[in-house]
Amino acid sequence: MTVKNSIWQAPEFVSREQCIKDTEEVLGKTDVELVEAEDIFTINVLGLDWDLGMRVYTPADPGKIPTAADGTKAGFFLLHGGSADFRGIERYSRLLAAKFGYRVVAGTFPGRFYFPDPGRNWPDDTIHPDGTVRTPIWKQGELIGRDEYEVVRDPSKRNRYGTRTLARAKSDTNFWYRMAAWPAAFEEGMIEACRRHFPANEFSIYGQGHSTGGPFICMLSQRIPNMAGVCATEHSPFGYLCCERDKWGGDMGKISGYDRVEKKGKARTDPFNELYIRTWRDLARYAGPEALGQEGPTALMRLPAIMEDILDAWETAKARPQFKAEYIVTQAITDSLGQAARVSAARLGMNREETEALVNRFVGYTRELSGPDAKPVPPFLFEISKDSRDHSPEVYDEVIMPGFRAMRPAPKISLTRFGAGVHSFWKAEKDLPLGIAPSVLKSWDQAVRGGYFL
Repeated sequence: MTVKNSIWQAPEFVSREQCIKDTEEVLGKTDVELVEAEDIFTINVLGLDWDLGMRVYTPADPGKIPTAADGTKAGFFLLHGGSADFRGIERYSRLLAAKFGYRVVAGTFPGRFYFPDPGRNWPDDTIHPDGTVRTPIWKQGELIGRDEYEVVRDPSKRNRYGTRTLARAKSDTNFWYRMAAWPAAFEEGMIEACRRHFPANEFSIYGQGHSTGGPFICMLSQRIPNMAGVCATEHSPFGYLCCERDKWGGDMGKISGYDRVEKKGKARTDPFNELYIRTWRDLARYAGPEALGQEGPTALMRLPAIMEDILDAWETAKARPQFKAEYIVTQAITDSLGQAARVSAARLGMNREETEALVNRFVGYTRELSGPDAKPVPPFLFEISKDSRDHSPEVYDEVIMPGFRAMRPAPKISLTRFGAGVHSFWKAEKDLPLGIAPSVLKSWDQAVRGGYFL
């Protein structure tokens, strides 16, 4: 399809049968020969050095890189979700490059890249027998000491998470200062990654952030000049809309075909210095709703088998980072962001005007930029799986799509529902060895080439 003939339109619904056909079509494509490499670099942000690691997939023959409808080369910048690093999205990052020829950069949040191991596998479990917990590595060789945090057990969100384990950074420690400054390192680091691999005079960039990665891609979409659009599959929106989404669904969320358990939730209030330490419980909070959507209430009759699958899956998943501090951005906890900015400003000896500018910068991560000098929010292609707890059609109809329409100027948006798949949309299910990922990536390719993002 060419722009001259017609502009590609996003379908409202893609059936399970079509997903199966798309899988056969996409997996049947001849692979493009790829060069895969890590890109590890250091940036200095707010007076601290930060080491960041990305994974880059690019055709060995640059001539294989597709041309977008705007006439530039097309590349994808992808971000993982709340538990992971670049390996969490490795399956579809490589598929997108190998089957469609795009240059793909899979980013990793600051602190999540495990430098000591060549395979980037985090050792042991997230909570250790000696009372210590897994903590980020923001700089090679710099470790967080046990004396820099207290471990807290929090049952306040038990229905959603079970009892949570938190590492609460102590005041005036390195951990405290890193937790106060990482949002700025995230912003500048991801902009630098795109600058390094997608020169603005050659490439248009299309972003996607799975789950927790979504609000950060939203933020970056106006800060990276050549980010031309967002392929928002199972992709949380700007922080303030993500907050409203989760208040709409309460702690329990919603699965299609079943009523909401809670009619109204509360906004989160996480402080900036709390690091959430994930466990098998975080697999369970998705497995339960997904089993409900796929099997109905009778899934509870085989709860031991479901729990066994969860615990087995954790044995693999625990090699990923499995810690999280991003709620202050993804849930628009502006008081905590303001405090983090002020802690960083005080450390650097900023004056009042500089401090307020930093506060405004941090708070600004949670919503779209506006004003005459702001780059408009680019087009968004929203896509949701059949059995996704936090991404139901209803919450898009009532919260997310109206929120985007209220932006000035309002960006182009569309919503496609898939008749299969779960939140991790590459997860295998019957007749779909890569979940709905092949069908999703086919739609991204059609949107980029077919002029959707113009």
